[in-house]
Amino acid sequence: MATSDRVLRYLGSTRNIAGCVLALAGLGAHLLGLAGAFWPLVVAGLYGVGALLAPPERIRLAVTHAEVEAGLLRTDLDALLRKVRDSSRFPEDVRSRVNALAEVLGGILGRAEALTTSPDHLHVVSQTVRDYLPSSLEAYANLPRSYALTRRSERERSAHEELLAQLGLLETKLGEVAQAVHRGDEQALRDHGRFLRDRFAPSDLDL
Repeated sequence: MATSDRVLRYLGSTRNIAGCVLALAGLGAHLLGLAGAFWPLVVAGLYGVGALLAPPERIRLAVTHAEVEAGLLRTDLDALLRKVRDSSRFPEDVRSRVNALAEVLGGILGRAEALTTSPDHLHVVSQTVRDYLPSSLEAYANLPRSYALTRRSERERSAHEELLAQLGLLETKLGEVAQAVHRGDEQALRDHGRFLRDRFAPSDLDL
């Protein structure tokens, strides 16, 4: 496992969350004038206590369908991005929007465990990678460039404008999925923080 992966795994671990919660309690004590001149040591010590007393990470050996599917979707997404990058049929603004979509998709796929409990979100991501996005790009790429950039009438979008509008719709929907995933993370952090404060160090601080 790469060093960056280990760091990310630890940052999301129960030990780090527990340590941060107690460290925040120590910082709160300092702000209230209760920690004295050695408050940095108090904060560091509380972090260590939280990390040591946190329950161990649960071992899960079974690979879920969402995890398998997320890996396959990431492979499909990378293949699609290579095709877009290697093609001369897509202008820079389209490439930029596709890259932005890919960044959002990558963040969602990196949280496969969250998708395990949300088949609807997994379906949206799957359809975007394998149907919605490639279908829009393919239809555009098969048009002559001059035709794609020309409006047929004042009220009708050009093919280029239509593609950007479709990419915008996909970005909006995927943003909603990403927010749902992050809200789940935030709620888990808050729930764990309340547990630690009730058990170890009640304070006036709240996440």
